[in-house]
Amino acid sequence: MQIKDLTIEQLEKAASMLKAIAHPMRIAILNHLEDGKKLTVTEIHELLQIEQSTTSHHLGILKDKGVLCSKREGKNTYYFLKHDNLSSIINCIGNCTMGC
Repeated sequence: MQIKDLTIEQLEKAASMLKAIAHPMRIAILNHLEDGKKLTVTEIHELLQIEQSTTSHHLGILKDKGVLCSKREGKNTYYFLKHDNLSSIINCIGNCTMGC
C-alpha cells in the first residue's frame, strides 16, 4: 500500500499516531516493546528510570492514539505494540538519527 492509496481518515489516524510517538520517552518505551515484548508499567518505569506516574501518563497517550494495547493478567497489566509494523518506524528513527 502506498500513501496515495490511503483515505483522509487513515492519514489523520497515522498523523495522530506519529504525534503520539514524537516524544523521547515514548520512543524509548516503544523501543523496549519491540519484537512482541509485553511489559508492565513497573517494568517499563524501572527500565527507563522515570517515575511510575510519568510512565503511566506516556502509556496512556500511546494507548489512546492506537499505538499500544494492554492486557490484564491477574494483578498486572501488560502493554505491547498494537501493530508489529510499528517496529519498522522505531528502527527507521534509530537509523535516521545516525550522523552523516
